[in-house]
Amino acid sequence: MPMPPISTRAAVSMPMASPGMRVGLFGGSFNPAHAAHRAASLLALRRLQLDRIWWLVTPGNPLKDNWDLPSIEERVAFARRIAHHPLIDVTGVEATLGTSYSYETISTLVERLPRVRFVWIMGADNLAHFARWQRWRDIASLVPVAVVDRLGDSLCATSSRAAQALAPYRVPEQQASALADMAPPAWTFLHGLKSPISSTEIRAARRKLEPASAQPEFTIP
Repeated sequence: MPMPPISTRAAVSMPMASPGMRVGLFGGSFNPAHAAHRAASLLALRRLQLDRIWWLVTPGNPLKDNWDLPSIEERVAFARRIAHHPLIDVTGVEATLGTSYSYETISTLVERLPRVRFVWIMGADNLAHFARWQRWRDIASLVPVAVVDRLGDSLCATSSRAAQALAPYRVPEQQASALADMAPPAWTFLHGLKSPISSTEIRAARRKLEPASAQPEFTIP
């Protein structure tokens, strides 16, 4: 069934955060959000002992082709249906902040909410290509980073350029619960999640089932 409409203001509003809170930042296009996003978030909430996680639904990924990207209102509405958890806030706040790159978003949030303990969360597939991100070293210097394992990505990720460069700052997984309190650079690798689901594969499967003239539409699996 199609997603019900959501106002732009509701989609791009800033979630609430109090001083001292531990907040995970999980960014992406969420095109579409899926069960593995939720599972990774629940793993991070538990293992990092976070108070909340924000899904940062980007207006558009600078490293991807955005020609068929649904509106931010559609993606936020669908992601909220998938997240369905009181500690996961889904927001398109980057559209309000006017930021395009993760570094810009993180630095703006750190500046505006200096007493919130942010942790950047990414999948192992993103760590494998982290060195392509704009100012990736500065991201690691701004906030601690947690990398969530993904099926088939572990070895490639931990041997990547970024992982090798940041190796001296890797925190043992057994200390993950203290990561939010550590001064960056500090990062850890969280094992335990081995999901084969990806947004890319979901989109590809939908294109095979839809007529060429069909418009992109979100549906609940």
